[in-house]
Amino acid sequence: MDDLVNDTVSTALPVFPYHPDPLATGSVAPDPHTACACCGRVRGHVYAGPVYTASDEDLRGRLCPWCIADGSAAERYDASFCGVVAGDVPEAVRTAVDRRTPGFTAWQESVWLSHCGDAAAFLGPVGSAELAAYPDALDALRREAVAWQWSADEIERYLGSFDREGQPTAYLFRCRVCDAHLAYSDFT
Repeated sequence: MDDLVNDTVSTALPVFPYHPDPLATGSVAPDPHTACACCGRVRGHVYAGPVYTASDEDLRGRLCPWCIADGSAAERYDASFCGVVAGDVPEAVRTAVDRRTPGFTAWQESVWLSHCGDAAAFLGPVGSAELAAYPDALDALRREAVAWQWSADEIERYLGSFDREGQPTAYLFRCRVCDAHLAYSDFT
């Protein structure tokens, strides 16, 4: 088979500064058979996250991470891969996250957190057990719940109920500037 069409074993995943391990988060999945809808190559991995586009074509599970990284998928399909980039960040950062970074699936629309004037690195969905190692992220979630005007008991019950695979779920990020951990929660 032509090298330009099938290079499933020879190519390492591209580097995504805002999503350092998309395999671990489930946003990229191994797939030795699917040809990318954008470049036509079988690369051994496909993007499994959300694709926002006006196109009628269903692109989920049909784009390779390389076409996301180089921006060709966003360009060809006028696609984006992130719901909302929260906070005040430069337009170039917003574009890098939205059009050249694998997004993630949330219960509602995903929100990409920012800190120190930059988008944060997405580390993945987490439950209460995983969150225990990140007190700064827990504090962020506590502040989020305080804004909902819940009682202290309700907030602590809520923080103890996070489930990585179920709901509510917390989404963990790390600031690329100061290494602080951030999180937000989501449920239906």
